[in-house]
Amino acid sequence: MPTQPKLTRFNQNVLSKYQIYNSIFMTLPFDSVTKTGALLPLFHETCQKGFANKENPTAIVESFFKKYQARRSPESQINLLFRFIQYIERQVVLFDAIEDAAFPVVNNMDGIGTLRSLKESTTAENKLDSLQKYLEEFKVRIVLTAHPTQFYPGSVLGIITDLTEAIRQNDLLRINDLLAQLGKTPFFKHEKPSPFDEAVSLIWYLENVFYKSFGSIYDYIQQNIFDGKQIDNDIINIGFWPGGDRDGNPFVTPEITLKVAARLRLSIIKNYYRNVRQLKRKLTFEGVEDRMMNLERKLYSIITNEASDLTLNHFISELKAVKQIIVENHQSLYVEEINSLINKTHLFGFHFANLDIRQDSRKHHQFFNDMVKALIESGSDILPKNYFDLSEQEQVQILSKVEGEVDLSLINDAETLKALNTMKAIKAIQKTNGEKAANRYIISNNQTTLNVMQLFTMLKLVAFQDELTVDIGPLFETITDLENAPAVMEELYKNPKYAAHLKSRGNRQTIMLGFSDGTKDGGYLMANWAIYKAKENLTRVSREHGIKVIFFDGRGGPPARGGGKTHNFYASLGPTIEDEEVQLTIQGQTISSNFGTLESSQYNLEQLISSGIGNSLSNKDLSMTPENREVMTDLSKRSYKAYSDFKAHPKFIPYLEHMSTLKYYAKTNIGSRPSKRGKAEGLVFEDLRAIPFVGSWSQLKQNVPGFFGVGTALKHYEDSGEFEKVQTLFKTSDFFKTLIENSMMSLSKSFFDLTRYMAEDTEYGEFWTIIYNEYETSKRLILKLTGYKELMEEEPAGKASIAVRESIVLPLLTIQQYALKKIQELEKAGVKPDDEQMKIYANMVTRSLFGNINASRNSA
Repeated sequence: MPTQPKLTRFNQNVLSKYQIYNSIFMTLPFDSVTKTGALLPLFHETCQKGFANKENPTAIVESFFKKYQARRSPESQINLLFRFIQYIERQVVLFDAIEDAAFPVVNNMDGIGTLRSLKESTTAENKLDSLQKYLEEFKVRIVLTAHPTQFYPGSVLGIITDLTEAIRQNDLLRINDLLAQLGKTPFFKHEKPSPFDEAVSLIWYLENVFYKSFGSIYDYIQQNIFDGKQIDNDIINIGFWPGGDRDGNPFVTPEITLKVAARLRLSIIKNYYRNVRQLKRKLTFEGVEDRMMNLERKLYSIITNEASDLTLNHFISELKAVKQIIVENHQSLYVEEINSLINKTHLFGFHFANLDIRQDSRKHHQFFNDMVKALIESGSDILPKNYFDLSEQEQVQILSKVEGEVDLSLINDAETLKALNTMKAIKAIQKTNGEKAANRYIISNNQTTLNVMQLFTMLKLVAFQDELTVDIGPLFETITDLENAPAVMEELYKNPKYAAHLKSRGNRQTIMLGFSDGTKDGGYLMANWAIYKAKENLTRVSREHGIKVIFFDGRGGPPARGGGKTHNFYASLGPTIEDEEVQLTIQGQTISSNFGTLESSQYNLEQLISSGIGNSLSNKDLSMTPENREVMTDLSKRSYKAYSDFKAHPKFIPYLEHMSTLKYYAKTNIGSRPSKRGKAEGLVFEDLRAIPFVGSWSQLKQNVPGFFGVGTALKHYEDSGEFEKVQTLFKTSDFFKTLIENSMMSLSKSFFDLTRYMAEDTEYGEFWTIIYNEYETSKRLILKLTGYKELMEEEPAGKASIAVRESIVLPLLTIQQYALKKIQELEKAGVKPDDEQMKIYANMVTRSLFGNINASRNSA
């Protein structure tokens, strides 16, 4: 029977099932208000019809009550709206679970971009040797961040997992119970999670998903591509930021970092223990049974905190010895399973994930200067007395030669002491969990060579006098920093002390290129193009100095934060960009949507592996022609100008502050970090965190960071009669095509009818119109550019998924806008923020944030 189109598979396995299970869910009396389930479809219909008739959210809500619930008291009306929010949040969970259950059916698990497909195509082209050679070097690292774009508490994630399984088995009784459980389980967090809580909730994915999916991918590569031979390269590994990322998070302390590393170690040991127990039941043969029992006992001792002399090397050598005995004496019985466990030790060691430390360069500057002052005042000769009088160049020269050890008792400032103790913590973690457990330090907002050398010096003086076993990764974020990055790295490569350090680290340099702040700073096209060019220039400079550069991208999220179809992006890079290692951040709902189940994590990891390798093995020339580069540069500049002018508009910050949900993000208690950086009273653009910034536009359904400026830039080519230049660029550059496709996703999720009422606002009407006009221009010209009749035409299943999710949250968005409008009216009437009515509507806005963010999980 032929395979049906992806859209048909989606409609049959996702949409139809959602309609059936949702109708069951709507009849469940899980609270005192039994009518909620019956009234929500009527409210949904009222919203749809209202927006089609250009009505505003306030009129829609009021007409609903007038028509269907005229006798309700105002207090009862408010209660019903809160009940609607509660129901819709859970409808989103139901849809998530159904989509997760259908993932292997809707997506072809052996199709293009999977390892099976890659193996078959390379074998057919007689390139298996090249594929093996490439896999001996190539790596993919997904780095899980604590960035709070995930609103589900752990209890709800557990329900999603169980519900997914029940839906897969069509177990109606169990589904019924789980839907009832879902109805009674609170979604709201009354307290912010600690950084340790965030780490624990992400470690759940490591234990329950990645341990298996990473293992099976590695097993497949070893068996089918390397014919069972041992591979030295681990190929896939996990980076981890919760508990290590201090940028803007004062709650991440050295104690938290040590605690998270200990939890990671304990989690991997538990997984090994479970595996060893399962194997022990099978390996009941002479010569191996006792050894397996002994390993089980030693692993158990670690779990129960008893003394254990088990090292990683001993664990691996015992498993290999058992494997050898089985092969030689027991007809290789169960050898594949023991081999699979050996492979997992290769991938995860005793550390499970590579814990990164991250801090802002401005903070390092403060800590470093504090340390220098303390040294000078103590009469130490580690640094010259006139250090602060020297130029930046001279300071770099001095730091290249510094030797010695800092006595931390000299440091009085608590924040500086925390930072320096973190460096000691890195060394302690390496000692207990192995070097890979914590061997990278990211400097965010890196601008200069001095930024790197200050950290380099602190690490050496505080904890690593003998040998620095930590890689320093500068993160270049803003457009200016990206332009300066090659010059900064050239200076570092020429610095004898830093060059010697790199040599000791295998002449490999990690450079992180940030996206969130890039898009916020430069707009969509410029941010992407600036990173592309920076990568080319950094590749060239690094190759000239014999350094293998590893690019680490802050990508995994919605297109407005640099994400989108990530594997398409990597597959579009040409030979001028180093691509032997793919590293990217994954955060929030992208973790659960792209990697939350065994099937989705395996599929998306395979896509990433294939996208990196496919480039090198294909003969397709991905280099940009000079003409294309010229057009791309020009488009970026025009887009940047449009975005910069828009950002400089006097109403830009006030609009976000008064017309969006920006100030409510801090009240959601979903992340441990404060929602803005600085201590300024008012709202300052620089202090805005990228997630609340992008999220606020998303809640307004005006996905500005994903398209603003694109339309203006394309219009220039239409007006000057040169539109064929951009059409040629789209047809011949995979990079530009991927950018446009991701921008289409942002446009697809925009819905201006929701906020059309703002056009009439005396203060913000003109500003709203600027955004709407740019949206219309971008949409019209992207359709003209691609030749499509509608947005995302080439991705009908993705488009259908977005349409269902947007439809589910339509009443939620209506309620949110209704509450925001009420707050504005109360403010104009002089009502104070602590007024009871004001608090109720503010709470309504905050509560409605949850479902809407969760519903946009397919932004990845």
